Amino acid sequence: MRHYTILRLLLAGFLLYFAWPYIPEASAPIEKLFWGAWLGFLLLVIGGNFATLLQISSPPVMEQSEEMKQRARNV
Repeated sequence: MRHYTILRLLLAGFLLYFAWPYIPEASAPIEKLFWGAWLGFLLLVIGGNFATLLQISSPPVMEQSEEMKQRARNV
């Protein structure tokens, strides 16, 4: 189910698009910590979805059962 992976990447890009103007405005240390953690989690999400998209890792369990059903129908 590649379209789920693509939709998750698009959602991550959409969230980054709205967050980007506020990141340089962070002045307090807690704000910088928040945006650093947020960007770190965003990189994890993007990296994980790219790994699934490029078939480096297996898709989530929820999507695997659907793929098996489709393979069974095609055989």
